[in-house]
Amino acid sequence: MSADTPMDPSAEQAMADDWAQALEEQTQASSGGHGGAPAFDAMDDPFAAVGKPASTANDINMVLDIPVQLSVELGRTKVPIKYILQLGQGSVVELDALAGEPMDVLVNGYLIAQGEVVVVNDKFGIRLTDIVTPSERLKRLSRG
Repeated sequence: MSADTPMDPSAEQAMADDWAQALEEQTQASSGGHGGAPAFDAMDDPFAAVGKPASTANDINMVLDIPVQLSVELGRTKVPIKYILQLGQGSVVELDALAGEPMDVLVNGYLIAQGEVVVVNDKFGIRLTDIVTPSERLKRLSRG
């Protein structure tokens, strides 16, 4: 599924539910699980923590559970709208990728790796063969 493809409403609702659950868990963890006010007030005053020593472990733990959209792109093509309107069951759409070529692994639409398709317990998977370094990602962002 490409980042250009809109999510279906049920997947979008599931993602919203995941976000709500993660926020609720964070609120409970921050308040000691007693339902009180959170121990941090970053939403009220985003500059409150400036100048205060921060625990790096707590900062990274807040980020680790944030859900992201990971997708593997098989290929792309551009076609005129009249071609799309003629598609039917059994139609074949030719893509720009060659058979056996590495697949692009995207996180929230940004290329982070390439890999090869594998089968794991009767499901498709991807074995990463090349990871895009952070410096390469920054170069691509500045060009795009």
